[in-house]
Amino acid sequence: MRPPFQPARRPALLLGLAALLAGRARAATAEIVVYVLNSGDASISVLDGAERVETRRIPVLREPHHLVPTPDGRSLVIGDSAANELLFLDPDTGALQRRERISNPYHLDYAPDGKHLVIASLRRDQVDIYDAAGPTLLERLRLPDKPSHMAFSPDSRMVHVTLQGSGAVVAISLETRQPVWQAQVGPEPAGILWHRGLLIVGIMGTDHFAVLNPETRQVERRIAVGRGAHAIFRAPDGQALYATSRVDSRVTALDPDTLEVRRRWEVPGGPDCIAFGPDGQLWVTLRWIRRVAVIDPRTEEIETIRVGRSPHGIYVHPRGG
Repeated sequence: MRPPFQPARRPALLLGLAALLAGRARAATAEIVVYVLNSGDASISVLDGAERVETRRIPVLREPHHLVPTPDGRSLVIGDSAANELLFLDPDTGALQRRERISNPYHLDYAPDGKHLVIASLRRDQVDIYDAAGPTLLERLRLPDKPSHMAFSPDSRMVHVTLQGSGAVVAISLETRQPVWQAQVGPEPAGILWHRGLLIVGIMGTDHFAVLNPETRQVERRIAVGRGAHAIFRAPDGQALYATSRVDSRVTALDPDTLEVRRRWEVPGGPDCIAFGPDGQLWVTLRWIRRVAVIDPRTEEIETIRVGRSPHGIYVHPRGG
């Protein structure tokens, strides 16, 4: 005889599934180490992803701002801009691998093909193009005023650099190592992202991001996100773009297809850079209050972690690779 249907089992099953998913999220978080560059403290905070605490602090010489993994993932490269050096760390342990003398490395990134390392020097009005294997300097371009952030074309042929003092974006050929074009976008452009054939640029002196067409070199639209529109980041799964506004202290999620605003989080403290955990959480540096915020887009929960003064660049590293 068939047993009678028991509807009470269904909620229990759903609760069990929710608990399983939560357990997997906690496990994913437990397997990460987070590096935070404290520009005002000449240090790097190392955070435990599960415990949400700082476990150690690595001293540097002067003023670190941005960081990037090497193309092979074996090193984490930190630009200490005022000290004129790059530090190469083991991302699993934080151990120092080597140091390189480099002129004012403010923002830095590798081309998608891994062949070039490009460094923007905000204070010295220069953009340096390196052979990534060295790094060996190939070309130094004098580009006033205040080269800031960069975005590469997917084919690695072009790098686009914002010029904060000039209100422009400059496109530089990595083949000829010379500027190709320059376009005005608005006062104090900062973060920049290549997205589906367009360049999305944070116009820090306003409340919006400009959408620049690199073919026509015209701004096609503006996306209002809040005063101090600063930087924009693509989620690893490609399902959202996240923009920060430092003056209005806001993080905004954009639809990647329409670029329309999906949701906003008010995050006091001047949100700046964003890194992503394997569980989909956003790790955000708060420049003005010595903290990092962790935002869960699924639950809308926000928590903060104490770090050093003026936290800027941030990197989330899965332990073991």
